[in-house]
Amino acid sequence: MNWIVYLSGEIHSDWRQQIIDGSKIHNLPITFTSAVTNHEDSDAAGDMLGAEAVSFWRDHKSSKVNAIRTRTQLENCDIAVIRFGAKYKQWNAAFDAGFCAAKSKPYITLHDEDIVHALKEVDAAAMAWAQTPDQIVQILRYVTRD
Repeated sequence: MNWIVYLSGEIHSDWRQQIIDGSKIHNLPITFTSAVTNHEDSDAAGDMLGAEAVSFWRDHKSSKVNAIRTRTQLENCDIAVIRFGAKYKQWNAAFDAGFCAAKSKPYITLHDEDIVHALKEVDAAAMAWAQTPDQIVQILRYVTRD
């Protein structure tokens, strides 16, 4: 079986690449998908629909265009990895976790210990909580083995 793993959340570090590289080292049967991780491109996703004078409407249109990709990829993945970083609030990641929980889609959270309390409900619905990309790779090694 080829697994599809959706990587959600924080875009300001290389955690995605660490997981992808670690999975390649172990030759795991995984295809990775993700939202658009270029912040400027994501913010501008709705600009082709026309300029907006009020930032709310620009964000509203862009979030809907981005949701086409996100919802489709979340629906089609076998498991999601949802990263919460310390520097920014990843409301989109929390939304993705809620989507997974509502759809009974397995997900793993990835975050530092100092935000455990803030994420207690999100972690409670997760299949696992990891603190490092390597722990994610080890979980993926286990669940994808024959």
